[in-house]
Amino acid sequence: MLNVVIFGAPGSGKGTQSELIIRKYELKHISTGEILRTEIKKRSELGLLADEYISKGQLVPDEVIIGMLETILNESKDVKGFIFDGFPRTLTQGEALDRMLREKDTSVAVVLNLSVEGKELVQRLLKRGEILGRSDDNPETIWSRLDVYHNQTEPLKEYYKKQGKLVTIKGDTVEDVFEKITDMLNRIL
Repeated sequence: MLNVVIFGAPGSGKGTQSELIIRKYELKHISTGEILRTEIKKRSELGLLADEYISKGQLVPDEVIIGMLETILNESKDVKGFIFDGFPRTLTQGEALDRMLREKDTSVAVVLNLSVEGKELVQRLLKRGEILGRSDDNPETIWSRLDVYHNQTEPLKEYYKKQGKLVTIKGDTVEDVFEKITDMLNRIL
């Protein structure tokens, strides 16, 4: 089973690269951001709770996200693997993911760290906000999200680096980044 974590700051291209990886390798996509946005749109209990945090640029509490992910993993049968997009975002979530996958006799194969400069991230997010109308892509929330990423999510790099699973990928274009990802995943397979 091929399990991939795609990692990077908001606006680094995780969603775009995830879609390309899914098509090529037939992995099940687990995007916590997408799930939460759907729940917010439905105005479900989870959605209302998540919206309180997301609208301030904060992370949804670990226990909520971990519980949600555990349900999805348990419901997913006969898959070739998973691509985790937007999860884990904290060390607690990383440890929980390792535990959940171990219980299924599998593990994370690789963590793809998409590296993009700060100015470029902000430009991408502002543009995405204009095009998609995402409420969390405004200047104040963007800076808050980047702050949260650097303080709470970046420590995961060291966690996965110690496991020998972290691969940092830099690139200017979607195609360039995907080519590097494909080379890496083909070596793993």
